[in-house]
Amino acid sequence: MNILTAMRERLDRLAVFAELDVEPAGLPQGAAALSDASVLEVLREVTGIANDAERLQSVVAGVAAQRSKRENGHSGLAATQGHASPVALVQSITGGTRADALRQVRVGQSLLDGAASDAGGYSGNGTDAGADSHDAGGPGSEAEDTPRTPWHAPLHSALWAGRLTTAQHDAIRGGLGEPDADGVDPASAALAWSVAAETLVDEAVAGASVEELRARARQLRDILDPVGAETRFQERYEKRSLRMWIDQHGQHHGHLVLDDEMALWLRATFAAALRPRRGGPRFISDADRAAAKELSDDPRSNEQLEYDLFVDLIRAGALANAADVFGARQPGVRIVMVGDASGPRDPIGRLLTTGHAEDGGDALPGSVVDRNICMNGTVTVTIDSGGNPLDVGHEQRLFTTKQKIALAVRDGGCIGEGCSMPASYCEAHHIDHVATENGRTDIDRGVLLCRFHHMQLHNNGWKIIREGHGAFVLVPPAGHLGPRGEPASPRVLRTKAPWAWAWDPPPPPDRPPWREARPPGR
Repeated sequence: MNILTAMRERLDRLAVFAELDVEPAGLPQGAAALSDASVLEVLREVTGIANDAERLQSVVAGVAAQRSKRENGHSGLAATQGHASPVALVQSITGGTRADALRQVRVGQSLLDGAASDAGGYSGNGTDAGADSHDAGGPGSEAEDTPRTPWHAPLHSALWAGRLTTAQHDAIRGGLGEPDADGVDPASAALAWSVAAETLVDEAVAGASVEELRARARQLRDILDPVGAETRFQERYEKRSLRMWIDQHGQHHGHLVLDDEMALWLRATFAAALRPRRGGPRFISDADRAAAKELSDDPRSNEQLEYDLFVDLIRAGALANAADVFGARQPGVRIVMVGDASGPRDPIGRLLTTGHAEDGGDALPGSVVDRNICMNGTVTVTIDSGGNPLDVGHEQRLFTTKQKIALAVRDGGCIGEGCSMPASYCEAHHIDHVATENGRTDIDRGVLLCRFHHMQLHNNGWKIIREGHGAFVLVPPAGHLGPRGEPASPRVLRTKAPWAWAWDPPPPPDRPPWREARPPGR
C-alpha cells in the first residue's frame, strides 16, 4: 500500500474517536475519557502514523543531504538556506535535537544508497559500480553483469514493510558497522553481515528495544570479526581518562572515560552494593534481609550511594574487607567464552575469539579473556547441541552457585519477555513446583527470572513449561487477554545470551552461494 494512503487510512480509523476530535488544549481530557481498549487502539494507530511519517521524513532528509554535498558549494540546498550542513538544515526545520537530525540523515542516505543499488547503480560496498568496472574483470564478468545486493538490504526491506522503525534501523546498521573481517573475503563477509541483520530484524519484531538492538549489533559484529574486536577494544582503552575541575561556584566536577573492562567492573561493584534497591534477588537470611531494609530506607539517592561507594573504594584500596563493603556477594565480572581457550591465536599469541560479560553480553577481546583466565581461573560449563548445560544433580532444594552460572550461560539474564535484567540480578526458578509437581533442582528444569517476572509466575498464575530439551514456553493464566483483547496464547521464551549462536545459529539464507549452484560460466 502507498505510504500516504496508509497514513490517510489510519487517520480515518482515528476519526471515529470523538473524544480526540478537539482543540489541542482539550486532548488530555479527551484522551482520559477513552476506555482501556481504545487507548491501546489509538496508541497503535498513532504509532503507525508516526513510523510512516518518520520513514518519509528520513528519505526526504537523505535527499536534502544529497543535494547539499560539499562539491555543490554555495549552490547546495543547505547552503542556499543559510546552513553549513544538511544536519543543521533538518534540525532547523524539525525543531528536534542534533542527534535526531543526524539519525534522519544517516537513515535517509542509507535508504537512497540501497535504492540506487537495487537499480544497478551501486555495488555491495556502497561505492559507484561504474568506478570499479575496470578492476572487476573483463567483459561478461560477474561484477559487471550482476550488481551485488548490499548487505543491509534486509534492513531496508524491513523498514519499508513497517517491521522496523528508523531508530531501530539506525541502531542495527550503526552497531554492525561495515562488513570487514580479517581473513574473510568481502563477499562472504557481506553475506555474514546480512544474516546478522536479518537476525536483528527478527529480534526487533520480537520486542527488543533500540538500546538492546544497538548492543546486540555490536556483539554480533565482534563475534563475526574477533580481530577487529581486539582493535576496537584497544582504541577505547586508549581513550580512558579522568579530568577534574572546579566551577565558579566552588563545586568540584569530574569526567571519567572508562575502558570496557573497568566499566564492567564498576557496574558489577555498584550492582553488588545496590542490588536490594534495584530489584535484585530476594535475601534468605535475617541478616541479609535487615541489611537490604537498611539500604532501602537510606535517604540517599542511588547516585549518591554510588558516589559514596566509589569514594570508599578509593579510600579503602586493597586493605578493605570485601565482605564488609559488599555483603554476601563480592563484585566481579564473569566472562563467558564459547570454545577452547587454547586457540586459535594471532602471531603475537593473542586469543582470536571474543568473550562476553555474563551481565549484558558486552564483547571482550581474547587478550582480556586470557588475562582473566590467568588471574581468576575458569568454570567449565558443558552443553549439548541444544544449548542445555549438563545436569549437576538435584540433591539440594536450591540451585547451587555452579548451576546458576550454567543458567546464566544458557539464558543470558532474565528469560522473561522483553526483560533486559542481567543474570546477577536474577533468581533461579524451578519450572516444576517442588511441593506439588516433584520439581527437580536440575538445570534443564530451571530458568533465570528477575524478581518481577518470578513473582508474576508465582502470584498471577503464569507458568513456564518445557517438553524434554525443547523450548521454554510461557503459558498465560486461563482467561488472560492479550493487548488487542484476544485470548492470550502461549509464547516461546528465547535466550538473551549473545553467545547462543554457538548452539542455535541463524539458518543460512535461501540464496546463493549457500544452497544454489552458480550458473555455468560464473
